[in-house]
Amino acid sequence: MWETKINPNKVFELRCKNTTYFGIGSIKKIKDILEVLKNKGINNVILVTGKGSYKASGAWDVVKPALETLGFKYSLYDKVGPNPTVDMIDEAAKIGRETGAKAVIGIGGGSPIDTAKSVAVLLEYTDKNARELYEQKFIPEKAAPIIAINLTHGTGTEVDRFAVATIPEKNYKPAIAYDCLYPMYAIDDPSLMTKLDKRQTIAVTIDALNHVTEAATTLVASPYSVLMAKETVRLIVRYLPAAVNDPENLVARYYLLYASALAGISFDNGLLHLTHALEHPLSAVKPEIAHGLGLGAILPAVVKAIYPSVAEVLAEVYSPIVPGLKGLPAEAEYVAKKVEEWLFNVGCTQKLSDFGFTKEDVPTLVKLAKTTPSLDGLLSNAPVEATEAVIAKIYEESF
Repeated sequence: MWETKINPNKVFELRCKNTTYFGIGSIKKIKDILEVLKNKGINNVILVTGKGSYKASGAWDVVKPALETLGFKYSLYDKVGPNPTVDMIDEAAKIGRETGAKAVIGIGGGSPIDTAKSVAVLLEYTDKNARELYEQKFIPEKAAPIIAINLTHGTGTEVDRFAVATIPEKNYKPAIAYDCLYPMYAIDDPSLMTKLDKRQTIAVTIDALNHVTEAATTLVASPYSVLMAKETVRLIVRYLPAAVNDPENLVARYYLLYASALAGISFDNGLLHLTHALEHPLSAVKPEIAHGLGLGAILPAVVKAIYPSVAEVLAEVYSPIVPGLKGLPAEAEYVAKKVEEWLFNVGCTQKLSDFGFTKEDVPTLVKLAKTTPSLDGLLSNAPVEATEAVIAKIYEESF
């Protein structure tokens, strides 16, 4: 395979809308990035991160000395949890405003980086709050510079314009997408990800798989989003088992991280639809659910629902998982079953009942999918009409 010809220790630049430094050791590029900020007159930043991963990963051992060497003033918000809330964003934004931060550095997976993106907006719109941002009561056109130091191989948020947060009192988990949310620079260093445990490794990777499943099959899918999807699935099938079996396998981490970045670019172009629109209510109601595992629980039912409309595309994209498909609508149930078997084989075994949901919860979940701000936009991109009956059937088949 051609992957053996690539030196994972060689850092290269992955260019999409922003510049991403990719490869083992790319965390050291933070000094170059900070020098760019300093040359722009920015020497005061807020770091937004989770409770401990920024230290456990080794990222802080490089970032802190670089900040101090270059004379940066910095504040730290390290209270971002899984499925971050608008309250966390407002807390971080308050610190950033009070300390005079002019840029935001997010260190973590999707939750800290999405929070950092949101804080960057609120540093520019000082009269607004996170609820107003996520209920789309204003449309931001600017944000403070965003630097994303990625610690997982799943969300792709370091290369795209999306962010997600939960409004807890309403059980809403909207997604926003604005050009001002693109990070100026991102760092994708697989050596920072060897501390991900088995569950996290599986969850974040299944998130990337769902990104491309949707991006390749939306109403606005393009050859570009399909191309990214094909390679993403191939790499996930090849390297996820290796990373699960050996967390320190840097080659496996490298290619899963590359797959995640491709998936982020894919859905930045092709957008998302049913799986994400239906998972957001799950982890809004039960924030302890890992987003990727929630997606894995409903993916087979989504595949079954959409396959007849996009059979040729999914037959191609899913060939590493289900070889020999002919791209016929009649294959839908077979493909869904094989996808579920593959998920179970790699350790993604939970269904909705395992998360504590019952079929009595379905009407509430359907309502949230239909009423949560922004999810209507995802549903409108689905290759089948996302009626309440279709949504309810997907949930019911995912127990």
